[in-house]
Amino acid sequence: MFDIKIDDAKYWKNCVDAIESLIDEGTFNIAKEGLSLKAMDPSGISMISFFIPNKAFSKYEIDKPTSVGISIDNLSKMLSSARNNEQLILKDANNRLSMEFVGPNSKRRYKLPMIDVKKDADKEPNIQFESFIEVKSDSFKEILKDASLLSSYIGFRTDKNSFMVVAKGDAGELEEEHLNNADIIKKLDVSKASSATFNLEYLERIVSACPSNSNVMLSIKTEEPIKVDYKIGDAAVAYYLAPYMES
Repeated sequence: MFDIKIDDAKYWKNCVDAIESLIDEGTFNIAKEGLSLKAMDPSGISMISFFIPNKAFSKYEIDKPTSVGISIDNLSKMLSSARNNEQLILKDANNRLSMEFVGPNSKRRYKLPMIDVKKDADKEPNIQFESFIEVKSDSFKEILKDASLLSSYIGFRTDKNSFMVVAKGDAGELEEEHLNNADIIKKLDVSKASSATFNLEYLERIVSACPSNSNVMLSIKTEEPIKVDYKIGDAAVAYYLAPYMES
């Protein structure tokens, strides 16, 4: 049994949006420390790891660690009804997830069936990354938008002093260089020059829920999956995306 209260229901919608960007169903693991989820997307080329600590909730009571399999798509739809100044209470209700929205003068409750989810990812990949780039989220979204004008893929290259973006397509080519200590680059830490190419649509989905005026951390190793992570308030979300390998 669990009884969890979130003071701002819309905040929880933002968190679920970050999960829904990759998967349509998943398992929340509810433990003493907080709530987590790890899952591969249906294609198997990307993974999400989500964690929100118990301190993010105004009430967090659990009898024992438990797992809740749920349709993320349906959960997101229900959360879309969240209104200003509404709290959200999550409870276990006989193999259903009870979601009660509590406003100043009203209440409403949804109950979603818990489901058996295909085996989720057990752990994150163990990669010794070579380059770490912290970039403003809004700027990174603009970089992806620039690349999408020409290609379905985007390449990243790093050296000790710069972060390079490359996109090539039938319509032309893009090369965009950002120097260390530039306005949009908050951190550039490179132990070895790195380069890899990734599916652009997946990256756009991955950062779609990243709050404006925040930062995104990119961790890169040549021809290895990229790690993209950011915070949504107290929640931490990390994604891994396999590189595109030309045949």
